[in-house]
Amino acid sequence: MDTVVAAPRALLGRTITGPVSLRLRAGRIVEVVAGSPPDGAEVLTDGLLTPGLVDVQVNGAVGVDFAEVDPEGMAAVARALPRTGVTRFLPTLITAPVPVAIRQAHAVLAASATLTRHAGAKPLGVHLEGPFLSPKRAGVHDPALMVAPGPAEIDLLLDDEVLRRALRMVTLAPEQPGGLDAVRRLAAAGVLVAVGHSDATGEQTRAAAEAGARMVTHLFNAQRPLGHREPGVPGVALVDDRFTLGLIADLAHVGPDVCRLVFNAAGHRVALVTDAVAAAGMPPGRYQLGGADVLLTEDGVPRSPEGTIAGSALTLDLAVRNIVSVGVDPAAALASATVVPADAIGEPTLGRLEPGAVADLVWWDDDLRPRKVWVDGEVVFDREAAYESAAVGVAAAGQ
Repeated sequence: MDTVVAAPRALLGRTITGPVSLRLRAGRIVEVVAGSPPDGAEVLTDGLLTPGLVDVQVNGAVGVDFAEVDPEGMAAVARALPRTGVTRFLPTLITAPVPVAIRQAHAVLAASATLTRHAGAKPLGVHLEGPFLSPKRAGVHDPALMVAPGPAEIDLLLDDEVLRRALRMVTLAPEQPGGLDAVRRLAAAGVLVAVGHSDATGEQTRAAAEAGARMVTHLFNAQRPLGHREPGVPGVALVDDRFTLGLIADLAHVGPDVCRLVFNAAGHRVALVTDAVAAAGMPPGRYQLGGADVLLTEDGVPRSPEGTIAGSALTLDLAVRNIVSVGVDPAAALASATVVPADAIGEPTLGRLEPGAVADLVWWDDDLRPRKVWVDGEVVFDREAAYESAAVGVAAAGQ
């Protein structure tokens, strides 16, 4: 049976327009019609309708670290993310020895397979952020565990049939021995290769693009910086249209003015990411990232015990609001959390409102906070219903 959702404004492509009605059938959008809503439609009286948000760098959330995930933990993350507008996400594993990373990836995939149809947001596979990184740009990754991406190491990844089918993204430092050959092999296998935790020069970064790299992991963070003679990773990334630019827009990893600069220079290629860790959605305290301690204090920025920023506690809806707050057009900000990351990982039916697309939707209020979220055409979060349920619970407790 068809469902019709009508909104006064909707993000179609990279433009906000309206009114618009979407006809949903069997988890897909089958029709998009401009104008007044038809009879029987669910009419959203205000706000904005967009595709579901897609986050391609999530290390964990709500107390769960994907390096040590089980079915219960994966279900908790899947339930929590729709509250932030996220309907699809890419579990990310940080640096570990290759056999350990493969074992962790299998655990992520096994936990993902246990999710029920209406569990909430859906995982998209695995992103390995390491161990093929540069010790010179380690961040909180353990340099002692980093290795060069030699043929034997890449064989371990690609010869594992289960992992090969689910490996969507690998972040590596292309200047490491064997780096460009690894980029070629991974790209040929259909894996999105991202330059990250890298001391690559501008020339080496461009060589990585020639070899098939198509993304930069958390632009400006843990990479050779932009110089006016040596452009480093960010300088080339900002001018080379082959790269999608991952950006952690918590305004701590990258300052407000530089976030605006990135959008001014290459806004159509920016993919907002959270790089969220287990601390995301949690109160201040001690959490885990890849088995190491991470401290979340009142400032909301997770750090290692030594004080290095360790991922983020950012949510993707807040990233969108942050980017709008620095002066970026809302349509561009929302596109950077929907269609851009979806296209980057080769998901042409995600991140858009058009016939044939997956019916992942977010209804936002006028302050760009999610009110209602659909995954595969089914409601998985309803803020008003959650408030009513909480009020009933409080009233019952007081009797």
